[in-house]
Amino acid sequence: MSLKIHQDHSRFKAIVRGKIKANLRKYVQKGEMLGKKGKDAISIPIPFIDIPRFKYGHKEQGGVGQGDGEVGQTLGPGQVQPGDGHGQAGQGEGEHALEVDVTLDELAQILGEELQLPNIERRHNEKIVTQKIKYTGINTTGPESLRHFKRTFKQALKRQIATGTYDPAKPVIIPTREDRRYRSYKLQDLPETNAVIIYMMDVSGSMGDEQKEIVRIESFWLDTWLRHQYKGLESRYVIHDAVAREVDRETFFHTRESGGTMISSAYKLCREIIQADYPKSAWNIYPFHFSDGDNWSADDTRQCIDMLRNDILPHVNQFAYGQVESPYGSGQFIKDLREAVGDQNNVALSEIADKDAIYNSIKDFLGKGR
Repeated sequence: MSLKIHQDHSRFKAIVRGKIKANLRKYVQKGEMLGKKGKDAISIPIPFIDIPRFKYGHKEQGGVGQGDGEVGQTLGPGQVQPGDGHGQAGQGEGEHALEVDVTLDELAQILGEELQLPNIERRHNEKIVTQKIKYTGINTTGPESLRHFKRTFKQALKRQIATGTYDPAKPVIIPTREDRRYRSYKLQDLPETNAVIIYMMDVSGSMGDEQKEIVRIESFWLDTWLRHQYKGLESRYVIHDAVAREVDRETFFHTRESGGTMISSAYKLCREIIQADYPKSAWNIYPFHFSDGDNWSADDTRQCIDMLRNDILPHVNQFAYGQVESPYGSGQFIKDLREAVGDQNNVALSEIADKDAIYNSIKDFLGKGR
């Protein structure tokens, strides 16, 4: 019976996984599920599925053997309560949705399978070995801090039943020294890989709420994939118009300013953050920049390209630029980047016209396996 239940749950999880994969493009484009994110899991609505099981009804509901009737009365199949026959038939499908909790690691695996994303090729010199305690079993000796209380009382109950000293009318269980059970453990050496994402976004007047929502949705999926690849991921946030400053996540996605755009201000701050906090020998570094492609001048664009070539690209795993289409942006910056650094292995460029384009943009950014 226990094995059958495990088989049912395994089948249920496989069905859920298939439903999520089949609807992944829809989930990527929509942002409402982002608000349902927990620490390690996220709730995803999927078409209703359920494992058959017994359900206990209320006594007043009626049914076979209940309610009014005479002994020997025949019950016809499919009998329903009579109605008055009035009312209009509906056309739409009923609401049949189930919210399931999926871990972010499982979600990343589904994303990688569906988009055929390669695993990231990490640097060879960035591994940091840490020790982790892994509990491996139960022992009869150990420190009191590792005493397993449930196992201890269970062992004491077994002993008292076996010796005839257990009284169900007065169920007092007193563990002895021989009943005590302790968790046993061993230390494991685990190589950790540290990574940082430096998000940069243009918040000038030409970047509206719709463009920022696209950035918010895409950054969630980028975070999810990179956290699946690395243990220990940090995120830094930089906003800029004519000047750049570092902010927290909430400010990053909800700030709107006016004025001109100098992209070089963001790249200067990105360079300073890398030099101050993230040495190449110990960190995998991922700058992501989002803009509508409008820059103050050609001179500032040349300055950006110089910084990329000399100060940023040599130190990062990959630099990614996403150009979010805006009715007010010129869209020129991505053209300049393609011409200047587009052939670099650690440069990923993507044009994001609308929410429908997020799906392919994620593959543009993560498809190189860097």
